[in-house]
Amino acid sequence: MTVAFSGRVAAEAAAPTSNDFAQCKQRLEQRAVSEGVSPKTAGDVMAQAQYLPRVIELDRRQPEFTTTFADYLNRRVNTDRVSKGREMLDKHRDLLARVTRETGVPGPYLVAFWGLETNFGSYFGKMSVPSSLTTLACDARRSEFFSKQLIAALRIIDEGAIPADQMEGSWAGAMGHVQFMPTVFLKHAVDADGDGRRDLWNSLPDAMMSAGRFLESMGWDGDYRWGREVLLPEGFDYALADGRRLPLKQWRDLGITDAFGNKLAHEPIKAALLVPAGHQGPAFLVYHNFKVIMGWNQSEFYAIAVGYLADRIAGAGKLQNPPPEDAPALSRQTVIELQKALSARGFDAGKPDGILGPSTRAAIRQFEASAGMVADGYPGTDVLQRLKVDNER
Repeated sequence: MTVAFSGRVAAEAAAPTSNDFAQCKQRLEQRAVSEGVSPKTAGDVMAQAQYLPRVIELDRRQPEFTTTFADYLNRRVNTDRVSKGREMLDKHRDLLARVTRETGVPGPYLVAFWGLETNFGSYFGKMSVPSSLTTLACDARRSEFFSKQLIAALRIIDEGAIPADQMEGSWAGAMGHVQFMPTVFLKHAVDADGDGRRDLWNSLPDAMMSAGRFLESMGWDGDYRWGREVLLPEGFDYALADGRRLPLKQWRDLGITDAFGNKLAHEPIKAALLVPAGHQGPAFLVYHNFKVIMGWNQSEFYAIAVGYLADRIAGAGKLQNPPPEDAPALSRQTVIELQKALSARGFDAGKPDGILGPSTRAAIRQFEASAGMVADGYPGTDVLQRLKVDNER
């Protein structure tokens, strides 16, 4: 489960002195005890917690270039993962059927989350969760958030779910088969195998049921899928792909069909249109469950990958219109220059921050329309060339 951060990453922070870190640990220990963690657990765990410079390095790191949709999707939904997912769906059919009965979440989705988070349990992360979270809690950038995660982790240890020296996970503290953050663990993890512990590391029944309960709590609708690939008619107005949710009938009336050219069904459901790779790539109509998936990870690319992988695991074929693999990976500086160029021409792209947000995409659409291009809001090579923006490498 990815931890999402807003805004630009702060400048590199200096490592605390040994005395500063010791004082921070003492404050965190005292706070944990005041919030209900046993003094023994708090004392023992905090005494062993170490400062991990690597965690701060990973927290500060930003990719120099944005990931294209094709690269993101192809890395995560590939032949090997689909094959392994189908194998896991069959191997754990009884367990997954139980989770579906109790939560409404179909097995292919549970397996898809499992595959994306830990490659079906093959890699949980090797960082000490108490040390990682202590390091981040003693860092000014997100101190309060990670302090809460640390205290939640101490409570998990306190309840006997796992010994402190075995609590390993990602650099940000995500844990187990489905990479729950500690606060999510406390609220949604369950003991599905009846052994008296909520064990998301060693018990697949606990992990799968916990994932199902979490998705159920966010409003998973068992009557509908996540979304689907669709085809758009000639001359379609891509300004409609701005996140608005319209009744499926309205999308049908606009000429949108399923990926095979068939008319959309008459269903009482609203959908939003996504074109993550512009007009040359696939288009998707996404339903309520797509928003639920994004409650797990606030990334449209991730949510599409979950839905698409779930479909493939369930037996569906590849996309009818796969994303173009020659799309440019834009550097953040390129996006800043793009935003400046758009604004200079009278198309308000907002603050030049290097982030391709709604304002920038709207400005791109306006520029494309003015230039007689397909106004899909996608910063392809042709847009960069016409605006004389170099994609620096």
